[in-house]
Amino acid sequence: MKKILVVLTNYAQYGERKEATGLWLGEATEFVREVKKAGFDVDYVSPNGGYVPIDPRSIKYASTEDLEMYNSEDFRTFALARSMKANEIKSANYCAIYFTGGHGVMWDFPHNEILHKISLDIFNNEGYLTSVCHGISALLYMKDWNDEWMIKGKHITGFTNSEEILSGKRNRVPFLNENIAKEHGAIFEKKRAYSEYAVQDGQFITGQNPFSPKAVAKILVKNLKKK
Repeated sequence: MKKILVVLTNYAQYGERKEATGLWLGEATEFVREVKKAGFDVDYVSPNGGYVPIDPRSIKYASTEDLEMYNSEDFRTFALARSMKANEIKSANYCAIYFTGGHGVMWDFPHNEILHKISLDIFNNEGYLTSVCHGISALLYMKDWNDEWMIKGKHITGFTNSEEILSGKRNRVPFLNENIAKEHGAIFEKKRAYSEYAVQDGQFITGQNPFSPKAVAKILVKNLKKK
C-alpha cells in the first residue's frame, strides 16, 4: 500500500517580524491519527528537511490526543526533528499529499517548485492533493503541464478572509488565500468561521480551518478504500 505524504513548514516567524509561528500542531496530528487508524502509513516532509517549528499558540488549543502524539518519539523524531527534505521524495511512493497549515506555510509552500512537481506527479498518477487551512497556499500557485492553474474551476476551501481577520493576523500574512484562489479561477467555498468543513472536487480534498483535518482525512480515506 502506498503512503500519504504529510508536508510541514520550516518557517518559524511571520516574514521578518520577530513573532513566532510554524506548524499548527493539530492540523498534523489529527489528520495523521485518522489515516493511520484506517491503515495508511505516512512520511513527513518539509521544504528544507530537518527541524519543523510549532506555532506556540497551537499548543494552547491542542487536545490530549494531540499532545500524546506531540510527545511521542516517532512524531518528535520524524516530523519535528528529522523531516525528510523535499528533493529526497520519490512521488511514485505516495497515493496522496497533504499540506498542513499554520501561518509559517504562507512563506515556504506557495512557490516551492519541488513540492509542486511532487504534487503534479502524484496527481497524474491518480493520487490526491489535499490540504487544510493555510495549507491551501501550496495549491494556489500550482500549474499543470499546460501552464494552467490547477485549481481553476475547482471547488476548494481554505482559511477564509474573515477567519484571517478574526485570527488577528490579517496584516501579518503576505496574501489572503481566499483572494488568490478566486483570482486563479477556483470556486472558493466556505461555511461559518471556525466550523468544521471540507470539500472534495475530484482529486482535490481541502479543509477550511484548524477544525477540519479529520474531515479531510475521512474523505481521503473513503476515496482510497475504493481503489
